[in-house]
Amino acid sequence: MSKMSTPCRQFRVRGRVQGVFFRASTQARAKALGLRGRAENLPDGSVRVVACGDEAAVSALGDWLREGPAAAEVTDVTATSVDDPGCRGFTTR
Repeated sequence: MSKMSTPCRQFRVRGRVQGVFFRASTQARAKALGLRGRAENLPDGSVRVVACGDEAAVSALGDWLREGPAAAEVTDVTATSVDDPGCRGFTTR
């Protein structure tokens, strides 16, 4: 008998997404949706977001990431399923 795991997805967000409060805005949105995970800047100028929780909430965050905060200019978002990293809360790096 297998244990049902929490849906987790990793998003890679590209465009003008650093220096525009993208991580902080993502954190606020994820917390409002009751998600766990993290958002971090990557050296190539993109942002990686890992989100775990209710499938509908993870999908809602994915939809929001395609727009991001007002100052962002998102050009591409890719999503992949990942194993639950055991995050507590939602953090930024």
